[in-house]
Amino acid sequence: MKIAFVVLGFPELSQTFILNQITGLIDRGHSVDIYALKGSEIQASKVHPDVEKYQLLAQTYYYCVPDLPKNFLWRVLKGFGLLATKLGKSPKIWLEALNIFRYRRNALSLRLLYKVIPLLDKPNQYDIVHCQFGLCGLEAMSLRKFGLLQGKLVVSFRGFDISEFIQQYGDGVYSQLFNVGDFFMTNCEYFRQRLLKLGCPENKVMVHRSGLDCERFIFNPPTLNISTPVQIVTSGRLVEKKGIEYAIRAIAKLVKLKPNIEYKIIGDGPLKQQLQQLITELGVNDTVKLLGWKDQEEIIEVLKKSHIFIAPSVTAKSGDQDAPVNVLKEAMAIGLPVVSTYHGGIPELIQDNVSGFLVPERDADAIAEKISYLLDNPQIWDFVTRAARAQVEAGYDLYKLNDELVEIYQQLLTQGFVRMSPQVVASSVASNTDMTY
Repeated sequence: MKIAFVVLGFPELSQTFILNQITGLIDRGHSVDIYALKGSEIQASKVHPDVEKYQLLAQTYYYCVPDLPKNFLWRVLKGFGLLATKLGKSPKIWLEALNIFRYRRNALSLRLLYKVIPLLDKPNQYDIVHCQFGLCGLEAMSLRKFGLLQGKLVVSFRGFDISEFIQQYGDGVYSQLFNVGDFFMTNCEYFRQRLLKLGCPENKVMVHRSGLDCERFIFNPPTLNISTPVQIVTSGRLVEKKGIEYAIRAIAKLVKLKPNIEYKIIGDGPLKQQLQQLITELGVNDTVKLLGWKDQEEIIEVLKKSHIFIAPSVTAKSGDQDAPVNVLKEAMAIGLPVVSTYHGGIPELIQDNVSGFLVPERDADAIAEKISYLLDNPQIWDFVTRAARAQVEAGYDLYKLNDELVEIYQQLLTQGFVRMSPQVVASSVASNTDMTY
């Protein structure tokens, strides 16, 4: 199959789940082109090694719409200047973009011409156009309308696009996409239910989780050693929904009772300065360290040397929410006891008191209490970590999920629909059985 991935940015260290799908499809003999709506926010030195291994930048097209000058005369001169180098490329498309009888002001203002120019000389015929995030689906829907990206339109919803974006633009923002899109996927049942409430047809949406290569994460649970500090770690973008503020406050409380702990935070983002200020105000500069960006291999090395992982996700004021966090799965696969929150799709990954521990959002006291409980009861670590590893293997194995993705594509191409199994509506691999120690 010939497949186009439409993504927000590429490459992005925080989106290895997309990279895993791309490389998985290539490994299975399929061709993948990448259309990025913006460039990467990371330094070249931090690019995931698979980007170079698979030479993915050679297959990446950056779709950047030229700025539209306010002065109409300059807009005309600039627009047709840009078009001059591509007049022989897809003339039906750019002529259609100038059809004022059909598109009226959007054509007359040259907005549509500016929109189509960047892709006139790019490939446009694909079997599957797979959009990562709903925003990419909206863009691809428009491009497909003009013939710039042709193929079955598949859209994956993953987090902010089905939470914050809805709060900002309203419940009807995806209505047209639901009508013209061929199939939709969410990375957890929590978001699937939200899509259904927004009007997505039930026979066009299923849960397809983000997986990881369990073979890369050797199960090696840590042991506590009284002579060395307990290493606690968090990894994620430094944004509100990651809830890192509450983990820092929890550590500040805990260190007064258990001074032999260190807390490392992997990631970067707009809240870096604010979080560093909080660390200073709480007097835990010697205990809490911001490590900055790390690639996946570097993150794995930090996890291997750690004892406990925290993912304190919260619902941001903007409405932004998380699905099961990928690095949380990685920590569970390696064998770290995990503490997270009752948030978004995370309870589908962690069964409280069985494969990890869940606390309410924004509750620093509860986070501190669970960490303290783990430190005081090392005899439960073996059971918890083995249950966590089993949970990840059962529901998030990358190879099985990539095989499932290919099957979804093939059914769309041969049948025009996807025959979903009864398990699609299951909200979690785990049962709801609670256990205490």
